[in-house]
Amino acid sequence: MGIELREFMNWARRRKTFASLLVGATLAIGILIGAIVPGGALARRAEGPSGAAMLAVPEPVALSNAFSGITKRVEPAVVNISTTQVLQRPKSAGKSHNFGNNEDDLLNRFFNSPDDSPDAERSIGSGVIVDKKGFILTNQHVIDGATRIQVSLDADSRRFTAHVIGSDKETDLAVIKIDTDQDLPVAPLGNSDGVQVGDWVLAFGSPFGFSSTVTAGIVSAKNRAAEAEGQGQFQRFIQTDAAINPGNSGGPLVNMAGEVIGINTAIYTGSHGFEGVGLSMPSNVAIGIYNQLITTGKVTRGAIGITFDDRVSQNPVTMKELGAPYGIVVEATDPGSPAQKAGLQPEDVITSVNGQPVHNGYELVSPIAATPIGQTVQLHLIRGKQPKDITLTVEDRSKIVPTAFEPAESDTQDQSADNGQLGLHVQDLSSDLSQKLGLGKISAGANPGVVVTNVDPASFADDLEFHIGDVIQAINDVPVGNLAAYHREMSKLQPGQDVLFKVKRYDGGGDHVLIVPLGGTIPTASAQ
Repeated sequence: MGIELREFMNWARRRKTFASLLVGATLAIGILIGAIVPGGALARRAEGPSGAAMLAVPEPVALSNAFSGITKRVEPAVVNISTTQVLQRPKSAGKSHNFGNNEDDLLNRFFNSPDDSPDAERSIGSGVIVDKKGFILTNQHVIDGATRIQVSLDADSRRFTAHVIGSDKETDLAVIKIDTDQDLPVAPLGNSDGVQVGDWVLAFGSPFGFSSTVTAGIVSAKNRAAEAEGQGQFQRFIQTDAAINPGNSGGPLVNMAGEVIGINTAIYTGSHGFEGVGLSMPSNVAIGIYNQLITTGKVTRGAIGITFDDRVSQNPVTMKELGAPYGIVVEATDPGSPAQKAGLQPEDVITSVNGQPVHNGYELVSPIAATPIGQTVQLHLIRGKQPKDITLTVEDRSKIVPTAFEPAESDTQDQSADNGQLGLHVQDLSSDLSQKLGLGKISAGANPGVVVTNVDPASFADDLEFHIGDVIQAINDVPVGNLAAYHREMSKLQPGQDVLFKVKRYDGGGDHVLIVPLGGTIPTASAQ
């Protein structure tokens, strides 16, 4: 039995060894066939006439998709904003041209190509939809002075005309709205207080007009002031090295949770392009401004009526002499202001507002500005090196802080010219001017019509292709021989009504005068 057992075990080992060799040989043959036969066949199929091997497209490799995932969620809510803005004319010409005073210059304008004297500037910007009904956050400077605002959505060929809900120059933020027949995609807003230096962020927008553009970077700094660029005291930015260029203004800065934590506002540059320093208004500021604008159309801020210089408060010698470790030094109080009523004095050092330390002007102004009008704030200050607490009632900043004088419209309007209804500026046609325009001499007592002195870009008149120098002779077949008759007929026009102007125009390419009918439908207010 012992011999038989040993023989059986030897046989089993030999069988196992044979099986292993057989499997190994099979694998080797398979590898050889896969490497030689298909490779050789493929090589023969892939060779071009010159003998060079053809290149094959490899299988796509799935790498990190965090950025692409955020982009797919946020980008549909990012819009391109294009505006048309009236350019400021030379002071010698004024808002409306007066042919009687400056005929030669205006005649040159009339006979030259429109390209020689552009009347409008077209610019681009970005925005982000924050409400499905079409409310969009953007920068105030993107839409400032625009006569027409058009919005393009991602993957939508249509262009929507937007109207301004409200804007705030102090923070350079604005809210505009477009009207659609469907709910729009919305980008969620995040809490910018949670942003940390070094966090990854994405910037969305339309740099140089290239819509649907996204760039990546990190948060480089927080609470960055921009006084060197002439920015206001209510602006403290998130600084990022994500590429922000002209056209990115108003677009969102997004964190890795896909939340908007800033509105891209400005860049520091010496070349008008990206140099690694972009500034974004924090979302918490934008939310507060947005809520006020959609509620009242304007931003109301509180104030107490003091004057200070941030630089004085940063001087360690000054602060030591005043006995304060930090704070804002009061230089003066406005007459009748809450500060004067509460007894604040020059050289008082305000060290906290409502228990929150004050190290700079922003930390003083911001909480007071955010306090509802009529409510109180608690100030802790150092006076004569002794601590003191004062309670003040906050008042409306616009009633305390003087604003730049703006003349009334009646002070600047040329009473001899039309006020620009439908984008037309006109005046009575004199006999001398009529001859210079090639329209012939006007007989005594005749009422030849009114001459167009200016056409507002992007206006209804511009759409109808009125020219400077056109003479309007009739409106809806009713003669308008002078300015009074013109005003009378224009006042009868209503939104949605068809209107036909009979226009006399000098043919600069020939020796005769054209009679040109210019007609259209009066736009509604929302379409202006």
